Amino acid sequence: QVQLVESGGGLVQAGGSLRLSCVASGRTFSGHHMAWFRQAPGKEREFVTAISWNSGNTYYADGVQGRFTISRNNVKNTVSLQMSSLKPEDTAVYYCAVRRGDYTSRPDLYDYWGQGTQVTVSS
Repeated sequence: QVQLVESGGGLVQAGGSLRLSCVASGRTFSGHHMAWFRQAPGKEREFVTAISWNSGNTYYADGVQGRFTISRNNVKNTVSLQMSSLKPEDTAVYYCAVRRGDYTSRPDLYDYWGQGTQVTVSS
């Protein structure tokens, strides 16, 4: 049973930073992609960033490129999201997700999801 557990959300002022973590368990993740999505109230879930478990190749949504950094620790089975220069529009619940196979930004193609962690950016 795959489990993803996020942590690190909170309240931060605009311009500040937060670091989210996702601990993955239940299988080996070779050949998988790990991703972060977010969902703001009244909006659809949107892609933020993804990383290849094997190669470490990374992918970013345009709106976070240069501000957010995804990384993984293959030994600890964790994926982290370092968020800097945060904006009020970054306010959302952030979800960690995993899929076996190639990269995609489509949330419906991810197999497992964490419970989410709230990030609130005040202006």
